[in-house]
Amino acid sequence: MVELIGQLAPTEGYTKSPLDGVTLMRSNHALAKTPALYEPSIVIVAQGRKRGFHGGEAYVYDAQHYLVLAVPLPFDIETEASPEEPMLGLALRIDPTATAELALALDEEAPQESSPPQTLFATRLDERIGDATVRLLEALASSADARVLGPGIVREITYRVLSGDQGGSLRAALTQGSHFARIAKALRRIHDHYDCGLDVATLAGEAGMSVAAFHIHFKAVTATTPLQYIKAMRLHQARLLMIRNGLSANTASERVGYESASQFSREFKRMFGRSPLEEARHLKDVLSLSPPVRHATSEWRVLAS
Repeated sequence: MVELIGQLAPTEGYTKSPLDGVTLMRSNHALAKTPALYEPSIVIVAQGRKRGFHGGEAYVYDAQHYLVLAVPLPFDIETEASPEEPMLGLALRIDPTATAELALALDEEAPQESSPPQTLFATRLDERIGDATVRLLEALASSADARVLGPGIVREITYRVLSGDQGGSLRAALTQGSHFARIAKALRRIHDHYDCGLDVATLAGEAGMSVAAFHIHFKAVTATTPLQYIKAMRLHQARLLMIRNGLSANTASERVGYESASQFSREFKRMFGRSPLEEARHLKDVLSLSPPVRHATSEWRVLAS
């Protein structure tokens, strides 16, 4: 995995792969605890170590453990890495519809005891997931292999996660008509429409809850309030726009729905500990997004062997 990811992600930060929904990660330096935003995803680390902090709990994902997030979630992360041993990994975005179909099929084939839904969890990486991950990385070296073989391998990894030790928690989050599932739907709406006018009463109504019940269940899932979550989502997206698109703080704040530039700057510094310009400079390499690396197939196979 280390050799393959090193070839696919030669530069620090995030690198797109030829397969939509799969992103490579590389960090050449340690990163102290900092706010981050993850999509619903399966995160596999081949080298180095990352820790996520949410709701008073710490989640370690490294060469022995992978991380799963059932919903879009802002939380704190720290990274152990060095130029000699960079952190290398990949993230597979969870498609709620396709994953829910797999979860339903699993429940029909082998129903398991009811598990409480979980927002995120870290689980030991087993041999089958590791083997599928290597095959996925090999496929990503060729745009044709990625297009033809990649989706099936991603589906296989997702299936292994759903049927693994803590997969019941993810299955419950995706398939049960529970409060968790309704809050997850509201989170996806916020994630997709953070730049629009979002009010709690409308979100609660769409979730089929009273405003009071929506607040209670929202905080149980995210460890924060709806308004705080919306604010965090907008600030994280603004940070990415400044780093990856080169936008100014004023333009980025307008793009994510802020009407006051001064309010944006105050809230940005309160969350990240730096001004927008300072934060963009500080994390320019760590959060950059590079295009897919192109390899000649014959050359890659020599390197990979």
